Amino acid sequence: MKATSTQFSGVQKLLHWLMAVLILAMLFVGVGMVFTVSRAHDTLVALHRPLGIALLLLVIVRLAVRLRRGVPPLPAHMPAAQRFVAKASHAVLYALMLAMPLVGWAMLSAGGYPVTMAGSFHLPPLLPANVTAFALLRTLHTWLGLTLFAVVLLHLAAALMHALVIRDGVFEAMAGRR
Repeated sequence: MKATSTQFSGVQKLLHWLMAVLILAMLFVGVGMVFTVSRAHDTLVALHRPLGIALLLLVIVRLAVRLRRGVPPLPAHMPAAQRFVAKASHAVLYALMLAMPLVGWAMLSAGGYPVTMAGSFHLPPLLPANVTAFALLRTLHTWLGLTLFAVVLLHLAAALMHALVIRDGVFEAMAGRR
């Protein structure tokens, strides 16, 4: 469905900003989790797993809302190459937002670790225990995380460019400052 409004819906804005905060938190929790040997490690792991699954559920909802509601059109004056990059970067963001938690869940499954959501509630394993698969998925999860961090930084830079330099309404469509 094509959006006819110049603004994203309230639900789209809420999902965007909620996920932005959670993804940034998740990236920093993940880095802290990997690089700490303190007692905070267990707390970070306990936070990382359910937060990853929450983000997976949120991105599925967000995709459904996006497909149903559409998105505001890009400015008519935007060059074709820039339109392509904008659309491609959003596709990459969505792909990474889906892949990160799924690869993390598969990695833990391959490592024989439970994905604990709360108390004794565990998600079912996606894969059987396999040390080789665990090692490959752990490397993939790391590289996807680094890629997500880079793409988020590029997304933020583009948003700031639209807000502060070009001032073409693209930022305002999500920020709601019109």
